Amino acid sequence: MIKSLTILFAALISLVATDSLVAQANFWEQTNGPYGGSVTVLASNSSGHIFVGVSSGVFRSTDNGDSWTQIGLTTTSSALAINSSGHIFAGTFGGVFRSTNNGEAWDSVNTGLTNRHVSSLAINPSGHIFAGTYSGGGIVFRSTDNGDNWTVTGLSGPGVVNLAINTSGHIFAGTSDGVFRSTNNGTSWGSVGLRNRSVGALAINSFGHIFAGTSGGTFRSTDNGDNWTLVLASYLPALAINSSGHIFAGTYGGVLRSTDNGDNWIQVNTGLTYFEVVALAINSSGYIFAGIRLGGGVFRSTDNGDNWTEANTGLRGLQVLALAINSSGHIFAGTLFGGVFRSTDNGGHWTAIDTGLTELDARALAINSSGHIFAGTSYGVFRSTDNGDNWTDTDLRAQVEDLAINSSGHIFAAALAWVQGAVYRSTDNGDNWTLVNTGLSGNALALAINSSGHIFVGTYYGGIFRSTDNGDSWTQVNTGLTYLDVATLAINSSGHIFAGTYYGGIFRSTDNGDNWLQVNTGLTEHSIRSLTINSSGHIFAGSSGGGAFRSTDNGDNWTEINTGLTNSFVLTFVINSIGHIFAGTGGGVFRSVQSTVDVKELSDEMPSAFHLDQNYPNPFNPSTKIRFRLHGSGFTTLKVYDVLGREVGTLMNEELKPGSYEVTWEAHGMASGVYLYRLQAGDFVETKKLMLMR
Repeated sequence: MIKSLTILFAALISLVATDSLVAQANFWEQTNGPYGGSVTVLASNSSGHIFVGVSSGVFRSTDNGDSWTQIGLTTTSSALAINSSGHIFAGTFGGVFRSTNNGEAWDSVNTGLTNRHVSSLAINPSGHIFAGTYSGGGIVFRSTDNGDNWTVTGLSGPGVVNLAINTSGHIFAGTSDGVFRSTNNGTSWGSVGLRNRSVGALAINSFGHIFAGTSGGTFRSTDNGDNWTLVLASYLPALAINSSGHIFAGTYGGVLRSTDNGDNWIQVNTGLTYFEVVALAINSSGYIFAGIRLGGGVFRSTDNGDNWTEANTGLRGLQVLALAINSSGHIFAGTLFGGVFRSTDNGGHWTAIDTGLTELDARALAINSSGHIFAGTSYGVFRSTDNGDNWTDTDLRAQVEDLAINSSGHIFAAALAWVQGAVYRSTDNGDNWTLVNTGLSGNALALAINSSGHIFVGTYYGGIFRSTDNGDSWTQVNTGLTYLDVATLAINSSGHIFAGTYYGGIFRSTDNGDNWLQVNTGLTEHSIRSLTINSSGHIFAGSSGGGAFRSTDNGDNWTEINTGLTNSFVLTFVINSIGHIFAGTGGGVFRSVQSTVDVKELSDEMPSAFHLDQNYPNPFNPSTKIRFRLHGSGFTTLKVYDVLGREVGTLMNEELKPGSYEVTWEAHGMASGVYLYRLQAGDFVETKKLMLMR
């Protein structure tokens, strides 16, 4: 064993040369997932590069979908079009954006675009760009100078869902009221049928035949739109045609294929695990890409649709609404429409765990003392007793926004009920639920329970309510709370309560909720979606659009902590036993580079040499203190490894001056055994072992 540890120490010392001090300058780093997203649009350029729009922005794949990289546009795109020069145009609710360097950077090009809710884009053989809008009145705009300027064409009125242009330059607009055609570059338009039908998809084959997926079925026109024939009874939100003329239709039941110009269709779903296909694209290799509407991301077929495989690696498009960590350190992420994911390696890999989870918008997660996991969804609460491998429905019928479990194991669910606020309680591990609403009004959004067992519920427009009798009755406690839409709650070890509101920032109560004080100094975004507190009492706040903030003085002052955070919608937090904080965002999970727990300075006197002390106590359970002395100033890291040399966590990672310091490791959730801790300060490196005994 001694020889093995000696070899391991040498290996750990060799890691010094590979540590990236540049990366350590960031507060956050993105974990490897969970992957997926709700796809809005797909497109391919002449090089075969695929572009996909999801809620967190636009991603690009240059390897046929094997991997995805987020590119410069971080707003949701509803339309994509690429011209012959490879310039990419993205339609969004903020207008049109253009990239001239394959998506690396984007410019807003909206001059003359009086309606910026752009829902569709198309480019004619002359390079003229057409943009259709839907909400606020359907208008088609035209740009003849690569998007620099836009003018209104002759079509306005019905919402424009999609646009298609044939080889003659005739433009077809699929609208909320049928198909319109322009044969003079958009100057004038005429209806060409399918009135009173919403047209969800348009595609034109090499013969000029037009296919329209509508709310009344799918139609074909072989005479430039003058007449239409029903070829399929289904509504199609997506259509694509390959170089052989085979037509692929995305439906809410998967993919259909026709090899005879739409006369006959067969279902081609082998390998698809999600079936609401709303976008299709075919690249220059003939690979077909299918975009899934609700969280499923992208699937790829390399054999003309016969078989499909998931192609989501690197696609961070899922909104993570809930996070939880069990006693083994496994992390669980609840996502909007993507279900629940689990990571057993600190976010290095994520696995979808949805067996039995029939509702995939996991809005809330909680874990009891037996390790049973509860997931709140728009359809109620599901329970897993085997670490997430399988789920069962607990028969609570409500849209659950938050979950909390008290010291007796009673589970409380905050739910939306549009007539009155709804809190449900289960005293038998979720088998049965009771509505506990006496005195409660407003839709319930957030829950927190203090050390005395008092329950606090935050509501929409009703403020905060408190129960001191396990939920049997509730009292409104809003004195000083000037904003009554409470999205999140957290309680520190002193019993101080913090409430995050949708529009008013953060409020604090130091007297069990009787009185509240607004504490927003330093907050640059007042729409607060999440709060959590670490063992040092530091408070972390996640916002809608402003990223993350931290307070180290009980909420009196706040500082932005967004370095490394590429998605500014922070929807949930959780902290592991090392003190690393995980943030669920509008685009996946981020992790703090180092522990968020305080480094305690014991003395500022310069020691005679660098030194790493043996931890004490040792063996320990569950916490131990590690002291060290620094002879000079410099960037200092203190990391913990298991006996196989795998990094368990970073306890400290910052610039320190000479002196003596102490760090506490709270090893909750870690397995018993030998661990190694390594101090690196400039050229000084020292490693020692410690032992956790349960």
